[in-house]
Amino acid sequence: MPTKSNYTSTDIQSIFNRIAPVYDRLNNDLSFGIHWVWKQMAASWSGAKAGAICLDICCGSGDITQLLAKQVGTTGTVIGADFAPAQLANAAAKIADIYPPLDQITWVEADALNLPFADAYFDAATMGYGLRNVTDIPLCLTELHRVLKADSNVAILDFHRPSGKLIRRFQQWYLDAIVVPKAAQLGMTDEYAYLNPSLDRFPTGTEQVELGLAAGFSQATHYPIAGGMMGILVLTK
Repeated sequence: MPTKSNYTSTDIQSIFNRIAPVYDRLNNDLSFGIHWVWKQMAASWSGAKAGAICLDICCGSGDITQLLAKQVGTTGTVIGADFAPAQLANAAAKIADIYPPLDQITWVEADALNLPFADAYFDAATMGYGLRNVTDIPLCLTELHRVLKADSNVAILDFHRPSGKLIRRFQQWYLDAIVVPKAAQLGMTDEYAYLNPSLDRFPTGTEQVELGLAAGFSQATHYPIAGGMMGILVLTK
């Protein structure tokens, strides 16, 4: 069960800063817009309620952060945190013209392995396409456990290697024939070629459940979605 990356944190930070200008466009084009459905599932399964204080870690360009903000309403608070400042700049720019304004969002540059927040601070948390990219998955889960209040959830959305051979072949074909060439058109071949090795070392759903429980969570369930090519890990403190 590989849980640590061969890439350094600086390597990964550099990748996500470089892809920031095309990140949203590629997400929409490559998923045909369906990524919004998966992100809404993660926001919903976080259990965030009106007035809650929430964290969206590895927030990227802020899609799930926005969904959480709408979920907690004007009486809630959402922190969108990422270690790539270029992604945070995109996130802030995206909500600048939204009406009504999402004033409950604060953007924070932060490392998922060393969160700058107090113990038991958040009512709910989300993480979209971030767990696969941290350099130490157990430490990341331990940090999430630390900053969550008792009985609170974190919902973690990410790619997943499906168990079925046919769908796994389709996933591999899609990455090789669609994702990387599309990224190449935008000058991001090396950055998106990183997807395959990151998936190869990413723990399976069952292994993610084991890691969540080992980090101290009382409940852990992994929900395969999109034919098993994606998954949402829901952990309860």
